[in-house]
Amino acid sequence: MARSVKTWDIVRVSVGNFLEMYDFMVFGYYAASIAKTYFPSGSEFLSLMLSLATFGAGFLMRPLGAIVLGSYLDRQGRRKGLILTLALMALGTLSIAVTPSYAQIGLMAPLLVVAGRLVQGFSAGVELGGVSVYLSEIATPGHRGFFVSWQSASQQPAVMLAAIFGIVLSSTLPAAAMDTWGWRIPLLAGCLLIPFVYRMRRTLPETDEFLARTRHPATAEILRTLTTNWRIVAVGTMLSTMTTVTFYMITAYTPTFGSAVLHLAAIDNLIVTLCVGVANFILLPTMGALSDRIGRRPVMLACTGMALLTAYPAMLWLVSAPSFARLMAVELWFAAFYASYNGAMVAYLTELMPVEVRTAGFSLAYSLATAVFGGFTPAICTWLIHETSNRAIPGVWLSLAAAIGLTASLISEGVRIPKRNLRDA
Repeated sequence: MARSVKTWDIVRVSVGNFLEMYDFMVFGYYAASIAKTYFPSGSEFLSLMLSLATFGAGFLMRPLGAIVLGSYLDRQGRRKGLILTLALMALGTLSIAVTPSYAQIGLMAPLLVVAGRLVQGFSAGVELGGVSVYLSEIATPGHRGFFVSWQSASQQPAVMLAAIFGIVLSSTLPAAAMDTWGWRIPLLAGCLLIPFVYRMRRTLPETDEFLARTRHPATAEILRTLTTNWRIVAVGTMLSTMTTVTFYMITAYTPTFGSAVLHLAAIDNLIVTLCVGVANFILLPTMGALSDRIGRRPVMLACTGMALLTAYPAMLWLVSAPSFARLMAVELWFAAFYASYNGAMVAYLTELMPVEVRTAGFSLAYSLATAVFGGFTPAICTWLIHETSNRAIPGVWLSLAAAIGLTASLISEGVRIPKRNLRDA
């Protein structure tokens, strides 16, 4: 009975995480169509860059959301905070799905879309951290890595569903229809899931660990604790950089890179993205469980080392003779070290944070990494290719993220809180 209750709790807390990532993926997958709808210009490159910058703008709100909403979760409880983030997420998604085009309402169109992305980003700033902390606090002894890995694993069906929508729509609608209204269908479909997700979240029990705490710090006290422990937050940001850059490169950026840079068929790029989601879904809990057995840092060190050595050579091989098969091979290789690293890292990050600010600290570190590095990966890679004329240059960006993650993995023990503060290290 206890095991089935735990499984149901994982599903209930993760389903909102699924919806949040689904909405982000849809925007990334249809960046080119959204660019034509809201950011028309005489330059296709400029329109695409404005669309990708809007995609990235949502991530700029994540650190603020991490502090404000993270403090709320640490003070009022995991359950209440996760319901609030869902409401904000729904508002942002709906506003993007129904906003008229630039041709219909002019400058108000891109302004409303940017506003919707900012609300989404504010909500997402604590969604990942809140889910991760919840899972870490309900984990059975010796299985925290496996439990927490379902935070990232729950995102992968979102990647797959968004890709499936893209495959079906690309196969049935002409390109002109996709650009004008077809891209809205996946977003509106996501909105239809909101009542179901809300009902799941509403019945979520509070964690025993949170209820057992006799005192919950006020917001000002949480901010002071975060400031005092700034080294932990900085190392956490570095650890998260490898995850965020790799994830958005192999998911949100793949359809754009495959179409605009490699000139492959849109349906082929979406099939690759679908396979990436499947691979991640299998590997994340597997490697989370492995980290429970052999430790988090050995897994993290091995993955960042492989990424550092192979990212650019793999991209060079891909762009030398672009094909569906080569894109599939490279993206699955990148997915292997993303999922393996992340399966260990997310649990490690929950263990790194002081317990009294666990949600705010985790969310702030992860959000800073996303805002500075990961979320702008599609835009940065597009700009780097344009400026250098080197189609393999995204591999250098990924190598930089791997170097940051490797450095953080090596120095993290020096800032780690004492083991006595951990329930299941």
